[in-house]
Amino acid sequence: MKDTASALTRGLTARHIRFIALGSAIGTGLFYGSAEAINRAGPAVLLAYLIGGAVIYIVLRALGEMAVSNPVSGSFGEYASKHLGPLAGFATGWTYTFEMIVVCLADVTAFGVYMGFWFPDVPRWIWVLSVIFFIGAINLLSVKVFGEVEFWFTIVKIVAIVAMIAGGIAVLVFGFGLHDTSEGVSNLWSQGGFFATGIGGFLGCFAIVMFAFGGTEIIGITAGEAEDPQRTIPRAINTVPIRIIVFYVLTLAVIMAITPWQSIGADGSPFVQIFQGLGIGPAATVLNVVVITAALSAINSDIFGAGRMMYGMAQRGQAPAVMGRVSRNGVPWMTVVIMVAALLVGVLLNYLMPDRVFLVIASIATFATIFVWLMILLAQYRSRKRMSADEAAALKFPVPFWPYGQLVAIGFLGFVIALLAFDADTRVAIVVGAVWLVLLALAYRRWVRPEEPAPEDEILVDPV
Repeated sequence: MKDTASALTRGLTARHIRFIALGSAIGTGLFYGSAEAINRAGPAVLLAYLIGGAVIYIVLRALGEMAVSNPVSGSFGEYASKHLGPLAGFATGWTYTFEMIVVCLADVTAFGVYMGFWFPDVPRWIWVLSVIFFIGAINLLSVKVFGEVEFWFTIVKIVAIVAMIAGGIAVLVFGFGLHDTSEGVSNLWSQGGFFATGIGGFLGCFAIVMFAFGGTEIIGITAGEAEDPQRTIPRAINTVPIRIIVFYVLTLAVIMAITPWQSIGADGSPFVQIFQGLGIGPAATVLNVVVITAALSAINSDIFGAGRMMYGMAQRGQAPAVMGRVSRNGVPWMTVVIMVAALLVGVLLNYLMPDRVFLVIASIATFATIFVWLMILLAQYRSRKRMSADEAAALKFPVPFWPYGQLVAIGFLGFVIALLAFDADTRVAIVVGAVWLVLLALAYRRWVRPEEPAPEDEILVDPV
């Protein structure tokens, strides 16, 4: 493939941006990870999703303020470099890339689990290998093709979720022999109470809940290829609260109202399990198609987001120059190749430890995700602090609740990182995250940091 340009093309329309933003919030975290979150917290998981959703809205508004003012492909990696220093930008960009790789490993793992619904005898790693090469090929096409694919993937997810909510409500109201209508929605509090697993279980679910929102920051990445970022980015971000309420809280509330939360297992999608349990076989099959689509959509976005971040870092000299090569279609093709190669680790993990791979991957991804969100909040906070009153008044998409919303969100994200350390299953995320940040600091010092020549007349004097 021949490189004919060094710049990306602005081929993403308002429709693409809106649905990429929508699709990023509806993925593996909802269709697969929600089962683990329900097992940990019971019905109280609904409150956890509301709290987590409020925090991510503040994060996205902080990102939106900077993205509308300066829409670049490097997005928050560049903002961190500008407002927090080059080391912070280097760490943010590479940690986001790491996050996308790890999240994508979770997504391809979930894809293998979903395919096991139809082909239980086929080893999971075979499906993982096939989907990596399939989505990699899509990302080598133009950005407009990526936008169209993501648009239709998201349409499928939205239609399915709305249909499931409507069907679930109909079952709750009319019964249809599948549910005792006299019970109503009492399953939300009659099975041990709303906080059925206690405050410990409620807090423990936040690692999975925040993982579910990982990837929503891709809205900032798309700004570099959006046709009209000053109009499309705010519209996409402002729909986040509605998406969270409808697609997470309402959906899981309907699921747990129909079926006691203890009956929802972690061996597959709770959506599919619900309809199987109700004896609606064809519906379960249709929903499996939907969750497979959700996984494909997430993998598609993960590869896109990581590729554009690596491209932006290459432009700033924080990544090898080869990552800045762009094909005649305006695609940074080398970054796609790198992502596909990295994802082959997922094939090995699914071969060696198929039973525990999702939880381990999700917890590591949560650490990386929260680190990136913290850098976004800190970069925006530093940016606003440096502005004059006139500059702040001139912002086209200013953050709400300034500065208290930012401070509360920063404190909450720090609290979630601390929670990871207290859970034996997620503690590995802290260890991996700490090692990762140390390696980044060493890599920056060795390969990136510019050497500052000492003045010729500098004289070192020992203190007396």
